[in-house]
Amino acid sequence: MLFALQCPAAKIARTLALAALIGLGLVSCGGGSGGDSVPATTEPTPTAPVTPTVPETPVSSDGLPIIQLQAGTVTISAEVANTAAQREKGLMYRTELGQNNGMLFEFSQPVGICMWMLNTTIPLSVAFMEDDGTIVNIEDMQPLTYEEHCGARQLRFALEMNQGWFALNNIKPGDKITGLPD
Repeated sequence: MLFALQCPAAKIARTLALAALIGLGLVSCGGGSGGDSVPATTEPTPTAPVTPTVPETPVSSDGLPIIQLQAGTVTISAEVANTAAQREKGLMYRTELGQNNGMLFEFSQPVGICMWMLNTTIPLSVAFMEDDGTIVNIEDMQPLTYEEHCGARQLRFALEMNQGWFALNNIKPGDKITGLPD
């Protein structure tokens, strides 16, 4: 390529190309006060529209959404079971539950909620809550039992945590859990 630029024919071709560009206004020396120069123009580069990203809701290994609840100063990561099949399975077959992890059982309207420990090997405590998160009652549940543990009245939410978690964190009936779904 260097050879082609050194031959006289290439110099003439370059000069003609430069003259054509100047004539089209694509090249400008600018800065002159006579107003004879034509400013170079550039077309705006089209850009793809920017779509705001919505953070994805994290999900558990069982595919349940995980939400953050607040109990006093403690943050709880709670898997949400809000279908009949999800609520029926609950924490069955689990071998452990993280320190501040739990499962929130959500119903679309207040119902009589009773829990049992069929195929559940982790000792749990369950808090039964009003729509606003006020805890009505807390029950301790032993693994692999059929004993029912029920809310004191019809409610929409129950939160299962490791057994003793509520007592350990000084959370009792009348206290509120915040961050519940609407």
